[in-house]
Amino acid sequence: MSTRRLRSDPKTLGDVNLATQELKNLYFKRLLPIEKYYSFHHFHSPSYEDAEFDNQPMVLVMGQYSTGKTTFVRYLIEEDFPGSRVGPEPTTDCFTALMHGGVEGVIPGNALTVDPRKPFRHLDPFGNAFLNRFQCVQMPNKVLESISIIDTPGILTAAKRKLSRGYDFPAVLRWFAERVDRVVLLFDAHKLEFSDELTRAFGALSGYEDKLRVVLNKADRVDAQQLMRVYGALMWSLGKVFQTPEILRVYVGSFWSEPRQMCDHYQLLELEEEDLLADIRNLPRNAAVRKLNDLVKRARLVRAHAHVISYLKKEMPIVFCKESKKHNLIYQLPLIFTQIQQRHRVPAGDFPDCTKMQVETEKLLGQDFSKFKTLKPSMMASLDKLLTSDIANLVPLIQQQELRKKSLPGVLDGEFLGTFRPEHYKKDSFKERSGEADLVEWAVEKHKPKYDEIFFSLGPNGGKLNATRVKEWMTTSLLPNSVLAHIWRLSDVDGDGMLDNEEFALAVHLIEGKLEGQWLPRELPSHLVPPSKRQSSAGNDE
Repeated sequence: MSTRRLRSDPKTLGDVNLATQELKNLYFKRLLPIEKYYSFHHFHSPSYEDAEFDNQPMVLVMGQYSTGKTTFVRYLIEEDFPGSRVGPEPTTDCFTALMHGGVEGVIPGNALTVDPRKPFRHLDPFGNAFLNRFQCVQMPNKVLESISIIDTPGILTAAKRKLSRGYDFPAVLRWFAERVDRVVLLFDAHKLEFSDELTRAFGALSGYEDKLRVVLNKADRVDAQQLMRVYGALMWSLGKVFQTPEILRVYVGSFWSEPRQMCDHYQLLELEEEDLLADIRNLPRNAAVRKLNDLVKRARLVRAHAHVISYLKKEMPIVFCKESKKHNLIYQLPLIFTQIQQRHRVPAGDFPDCTKMQVETEKLLGQDFSKFKTLKPSMMASLDKLLTSDIANLVPLIQQQELRKKSLPGVLDGEFLGTFRPEHYKKDSFKERSGEADLVEWAVEKHKPKYDEIFFSLGPNGGKLNATRVKEWMTTSLLPNSVLAHIWRLSDVDGDGMLDNEEFALAVHLIEGKLEGQWLPRELPSHLVPPSKRQSSAGNDE
């Protein structure tokens, strides 16, 4: 995977901070008092905190075990992270939040719940059984400057469904689904078994289908006919689980940085990879919009909740038969919802899940309905104003922010996948190198005669190869285009869109290293800079 930079523009970052600050003010000053007044947090989600507004966008990666979740995370950040293990058995047994930090380190779950700078304080009610299986890995990684990634335990198959995790796994998934910007759900092209735990996990994602991106992974391991059948079976199964009129988008690919197997649908996999990475790349740009959308959804739910609570209080007797009346009201919740919709013109989609509220009777039965609050006109007027005008006034600010950020490559580099297209070519500056680079032996020198034979066999013009010829040769390595694009950038030291014999030798050296399983450098180290380019590189850095 390529080096991925988020180039900072002070004006743009100022707009981001301003939009976020305005959202925080609307929530803490206008919406939160209404939530507290009507006990919203007891029946629904906990209150927001500063960290949930200030932190980077989050991506939740989930799926059955051995579908490539941890490998997908490593594919995005282009390096291993502490505690990561990959294997055919369930290797990831905990939730791991990957976040940016100046020094690499691991923070255990119990410590995370008391850290006000992290958006995980409300995970405390899930108890030690979960918190002992939750950790945060901080790393000085370029990608993590723009997004945070949550790696999850593999969802158990039917054969293992009798195992108990010791905590409410679907409830934890729903907690994360409510707060993340994107949910990436991976399936293995070789196994599409929908276990009981997977079905319950789908239930936890109900209501957040707009955040969901489904990935059919390891698709280079099946032929085109098998892929067509597997894709159809997956779409059919998803249609039964997610009963929505919209069809979920399924990305077909092989998301790791190792050579893919040559197959008839190789080009399809490359196009699907570009689409998915483009979607993730846009998350930082759309973060403010997502927060605004979540705030609107929450405000609508608070309004419906306030009407329900007020109705239950009004229907309670003053002295006698309180318990029987309470049970009767719980039973009649669907009718109550309908009456509120008609009387107060509250859309049906704003109400909470009626069946869920009836099933979770302990939340209602444990309450004294007579102590609920009645509708307070001033609060309801404030809530209506929040929805109709205050939030609407923020939209132009966020739109201006998006327009200014169009020139900014988000996470994963906006120009990244177009490296081989001349009209999109853009030279990346390398990290500042030591002035003593001339004294460092070139690591490629001993293999250069072998690389020169390949170089001259490709027919250079004027001592250089153009991008088209280099790409044709590079793709024979079967490495993903994303990896080859990064190698091209590292190799084209002078940024002229062509490679001379030294730059080509460097490219072949990097490809061979990648094929041997080595991680590519994010910037070209001094010992890899071709001797003829060292003086010019030093001059450019100055």
